[in-house]
Amino acid sequence: MNTRRVARLRHWLDRLFPERHIYLRANGETRGYILTARKQMLLAATACAVGAWTILSTASMAVTAFTNTSIDREVSRTRARYERLMADRQARLDTAVVQLQTTAGSVDDLARTVEKRHAALGLVLGSFHDVPGAQRVLAPSLPPVNANRPPLERVLAVRLDQERLIARAETFAKTRAERLRLAFRLAGLNPAAYVNATGVGLGGPLIEAKDVRALAAVLDVDEAFAARIKNAADNLTEMRSLADAAENLPFDRPARAVRTTSGFGLRFDPFNRRPALHMGLDFAGPFMTPIYATAPGVVSFAGVRSGYGNTVEIDHGGGFKTRYAHLQIISVRPGERVAVGHRIAAMGSTGRSTGVHLHYEVWMNGRPQNPARFVKAGDYVQQN
Repeated sequence: MNTRRVARLRHWLDRLFPERHIYLRANGETRGYILTARKQMLLAATACAVGAWTILSTASMAVTAFTNTSIDREVSRTRARYERLMADRQARLDTAVVQLQTTAGSVDDLARTVEKRHAALGLVLGSFHDVPGAQRVLAPSLPPVNANRPPLERVLAVRLDQERLIARAETFAKTRAERLRLAFRLAGLNPAAYVNATGVGLGGPLIEAKDVRALAAVLDVDEAFAARIKNAADNLTEMRSLADAAENLPFDRPARAVRTTSGFGLRFDPFNRRPALHMGLDFAGPFMTPIYATAPGVVSFAGVRSGYGNTVEIDHGGGFKTRYAHLQIISVRPGERVAVGHRIAAMGSTGRSTGVHLHYEVWMNGRPQNPARFVKAGDYVQQN
């Protein structure tokens, strides 16, 4: 088979490159040259190599030229962009210098502007005074006062610090609001339903002003600064609404230093070994472990319930209720108002129980909820 293929290839090459004779006549003499098939193939291979090299060189030159052109265009665009930025900054600087040189009492005007901004900034920063962590984040960061510095530089330094303060206030309020929204979602709640539900507001001109222009006129500041004040105030209002709502929800843990032994949902009943719905969360701990209210509210039941043993139920308002069962001792009575973290009982094993533990339930609008989601949301809130 291989011999036949070789013979066929040789026959094809002989037809493609037959032996050729070339005769050259010069000065009455005739010379003959014989081009064998091997010489012809060598010439053809040389021609192909030269052609391929020519094509590759041309393509390489074209690609290089195109790349260099693209890089040159990008460099030109970057240079033009920076030139525009430099020109814009220079124009602003020139305008400021002209205003300071041509306006009588320009330093006094700038000082009055800073004072007005300071008063407007005080409306917002003053509302952060009771927010955890705000005092550290929103503390002024002015360098030590240098009496040798020109008055204009000192005023400008104060104005720059005001810009930093309002920026930190915006970021601080927005970040805490986002964390609280996430905590509500972890608990399976819609945070939008709790925004402004508690009637929280800053009051004064920040609420009375309907738009930025009106607020700027009321505070007597420029519109750009008024817009930032309004944005920070809106974020603060939303954050306070969510924070106040979270304080009234069962986000706290009912016991400390305990472990979860049984979750919410379908499980095998420990007594009859049949599938049954477990409507709460079980925490195991030492006998007489203190049990605490997970949110403020009013004790609606304190006594014995069938299957639950000694039980305490607290109505937190807004459709929320919590239940604490299998208690050894009850420390509250019906109608008593309790705060979050108030000790209400001690852990035991009364009722339908196989050992010392707390059975904890969360109800919303008459329907049992997964307490683990509220515990997780509370742990996330405590990280703020």
